[in-house]
Amino acid sequence: MFNYSHNGITIASILDKRRATKDGKYPVKIRVTFNRNHKYYSTGKNLSPEEWQKLPTTKSRTFSEVKTDIQNSFDKVKDVVQRLETENSFSFDALNSQLGKCVNDTINVAFRAKIKSLETDGRSGTQLFYNAALNSFEKFKGTNISFTDVTVDWLNQYEKFMLKDRSYTVKEKLVTEKGRSYTTIGMYLRAIRTLMNEAKRAGIINQNQYPFGRDKKEIQTGSGRKLALTLARIKSIVDFSDENPTTDRYRDFWFFSYLCNGINFTDMFRLKYSNIQNGEIVYLREKTKRTSKVKKEIRATLTPEMKAIIKKWGNPEKANDQYIFPCLNGNESPMEAKVKLLELIRRTNKRLKVIGKALGIDNLSTYSARHSFATVLKRSGANIAYISESLGHADQKTTENYLASFEQDERIKNSSMLTKF
Repeated sequence: MFNYSHNGITIASILDKRRATKDGKYPVKIRVTFNRNHKYYSTGKNLSPEEWQKLPTTKSRTFSEVKTDIQNSFDKVKDVVQRLETENSFSFDALNSQLGKCVNDTINVAFRAKIKSLETDGRSGTQLFYNAALNSFEKFKGTNISFTDVTVDWLNQYEKFMLKDRSYTVKEKLVTEKGRSYTTIGMYLRAIRTLMNEAKRAGIINQNQYPFGRDKKEIQTGSGRKLALTLARIKSIVDFSDENPTTDRYRDFWFFSYLCNGINFTDMFRLKYSNIQNGEIVYLREKTKRTSKVKKEIRATLTPEMKAIIKKWGNPEKANDQYIFPCLNGNESPMEAKVKLLELIRRTNKRLKVIGKALGIDNLSTYSARHSFATVLKRSGANIAYISESLGHADQKTTENYLASFEQDERIKNSSMLTKF
């Protein structure tokens, strides 16, 4: 009924007869064809073959409205295709991203399309994050959330829902879930904002329906936990031993991360011997490989302590293509590798909690190594530019924000000096 063709891309509204609905009708879809591959996008309409045949010439008011809705869906897909053509960036992945894999569909479908796209790209960490965000929103409002449902009030209710402790039954067992932090809530809200931006670009919602921004919903961020440690406490961790080799191993991993510019544990376990160059560890952050226009190498001096840890726990086969720490074998799929690393980090944090309890240190975790590296340098007088470069931050403002919330103890100590008279 509606057709468009240009530069090898064909768009058509079709009655998809591959599978009938319960009432014997079929879904009306927008089919996009490129390089002999087909992708189908829902219009939310179901018709019988007879109704579909009559639709182009019908004078029925009801079916005229159905026809208009189908045309609107067709036009939305066509607009996005033409825009991608103009930018010379057409692909089905780009089209799915712009449409959120939906035309008259739901936030839930858009999330699943995003997750599928991330899986295709091998971005397993981000894929798991979007899965967690989707689960969170579905716990709040179910599996059929329309784009127009997401208003400022809806987002505020979601925030309150996430902050509260909740109890529910799973397989006849009572499960208690603690309320989430503003940091986690902010991350999930940024995920749904990304999909709302894509829906706005695709014309699924208009600017008035867009709930984020000034005088609308502004995403709050947490102030951050106090994860940075003093040199004295870092020394107590390094000297700690309970005569258990497993404890020693995870303790040494933590110390290596601290010495290696506060390297993220995922990046640390992906280091290969080829990353050792001229007495330095040289690597790119996994987190920013895809998002940064300029790839910034991070360089950390390979200290005697780091060499000792590698000698003790490292892969004895020192070929360039071998991982320094034998936690991965290189044959894993992106998701298998991610799951392995998450489990390793979980076990490390569990062991660090034991060490922290023994030493009276709260919140000791893999991430505290990174915060401690940055904060110790700052308190020792290192300039922000050097710290920013060492952490691999894109700009100094990020580093300043990163450090700001971990200096409250210093401010309290300094203010107490004002009344020592």
